[in-house]
Amino acid sequence: MGQLLPLGRNTRIDSLDISHNQLDGQLQENVAHMIPNIISLNLSNNGFEGILPSSIAELRALRSLDLSTNNFSGEVPKQLLAAKDLEILKLSNNKFHGEIFSRDFNLTWLEYLYLGNNQFTGTLSNVICRSFRLKVLDVSNNYMSGEIPSQIGNMTDLTTLVLGNNNFKGKLPPEISQLQRMEFLDVSQNALSGSLPSLKSMEYLEHLHLQGNMFTGLIPRDFLNSSNLLTLDIRENRLFGSIPNSISALLKLRILLLGGNLLSGFIPNHLCHLTKISLMDLSNNSFSGPIPKCFGHIRFGEMKKEDNVFEQFIESGYGFNSHIVYAGYLVKYYDSPTLVYNEKDEVEFVTKNRRDSYKGGILEFMSGLDLSCNNLTGEIPHELGMLSWIHALNLSHNQLNGSIPKGFSNLSQIESLDLSYNKLSGEIPLELVELNFLEVFSVAYNNFSGRVPDTKAQFGTFDERSYEGNPFLCGELLKRKCNTSIESPCAPSQSFESEAKWYDINHVVFFASFTTSYIMILLGFVTILYINPYWRHRWFNFIEECIYSCYYFVFDSLSKLSAYLNF
Repeated sequence: MGQLLPLGRNTRIDSLDISHNQLDGQLQENVAHMIPNIISLNLSNNGFEGILPSSIAELRALRSLDLSTNNFSGEVPKQLLAAKDLEILKLSNNKFHGEIFSRDFNLTWLEYLYLGNNQFTGTLSNVICRSFRLKVLDVSNNYMSGEIPSQIGNMTDLTTLVLGNNNFKGKLPPEISQLQRMEFLDVSQNALSGSLPSLKSMEYLEHLHLQGNMFTGLIPRDFLNSSNLLTLDIRENRLFGSIPNSISALLKLRILLLGGNLLSGFIPNHLCHLTKISLMDLSNNSFSGPIPKCFGHIRFGEMKKEDNVFEQFIESGYGFNSHIVYAGYLVKYYDSPTLVYNEKDEVEFVTKNRRDSYKGGILEFMSGLDLSCNNLTGEIPHELGMLSWIHALNLSHNQLNGSIPKGFSNLSQIESLDLSYNKLSGEIPLELVELNFLEVFSVAYNNFSGRVPDTKAQFGTFDERSYEGNPFLCGELLKRKCNTSIESPCAPSQSFESEAKWYDINHVVFFASFTTSYIMILLGFVTILYINPYWRHRWFNFIEECIYSCYYFVFDSLSKLSAYLNF
């Protein structure tokens, strides 16, 4: 769409920002000649393609280079990886490939490095430690492999480390706990194994993503000690044991995702101390016992204005030494050019029968509780009906019994309610038709009986699959008429006779029947002895033995008693 750079050489341009346009084509080879004194160059969010010219490394004054979200391909020029004065380098969301952390990597003054969503390979070698001033390192969504080097613990200025969606293996080095300024740590979706190290020294940690690995063992008691933690995601690992009490000290926690592990025991009541929780996932574990009643006192979406932490944006000044803040929180820029990093914290949560990703500001509006696929028993606490701001509630695939609390009609914001595959019984509260935002509803495979809710409002969008596996339900939707022939599977039929009490029985009839039965048994016994001489002989022998036994017992007892008294 035309030539990118000016027709002639311009030595006065020190900052050029043409981001978020529809520019395409290749970057000109003579870029260093045309704008030799450029300090900040931002070409992000365009359609540039092709190989990055090596001449870009000849921009001696360059401090900030943002080429993110384009279609650049090929390998990153070795000369650029040795630009010692470069402080900010953003190459994310392109098609770059090759080994980025080779021997040529020597960006000693680099503070912010974004390489995510490319095709980089190789290992996170020790050369990364040459960038000892690094504050942000993002190599997510690449093909990186090998182990995370223990030397990374020496990069003490790191506040953000994002290594997710790669092929890293081995243990998470315990030296990582030396990164005491860490605020955002993401090593999710790798092949990391071993036990979880203690991260209690990371007092400023706000977001921790360890999901999708092969971590084993117990969750350490001293796992975390950050009073600022907002997100804890350790789903889909092989952790076992119970939830440690130390989790309840994370009073600012908003997202707790522990699903897909081997955790067991009762769901602890101390989780109710986390009153600011909006998303909690304990699904696909082996938890047993009842659902804590105090869950009804957790906010689950009821947020105050001052609680808005996932979407913050503050206008910044231009140039160096200005504070560039963030939208949705991933990182804060300090002493950087006019560059706002808009990456957001992102989590996954199952709702409406699908797994969705929620990112940034939308996290302020999403709330849910997922306890599915456990061994929970007992009745559904009626206190859960107090969660008027919750959007998703999944209690399916447990052993819950009892009825649906009528208070569930107060879940005014709920969009997904799944109670399927339990042992619930009784009638489905007709008041549920008042849930105007309900999009997914399932009570399948329980023991419900009676009429299904009327097919009006949101319930007019549900079909028979929401109720299947309940043979005693009836209604027009199920093509099963409701009449007196349909009986509850749990309650016996009622009749006048069954309601009679024991003390209403006719006593004369009762004693007459008892006496007659006794006489008949006695006559039958005498008749058998009279007819059968063998049994008659055995019976008299038995009586004789009993008499002699009683005689000797009484005689022996009296002799001992007499001797005792004479003594």
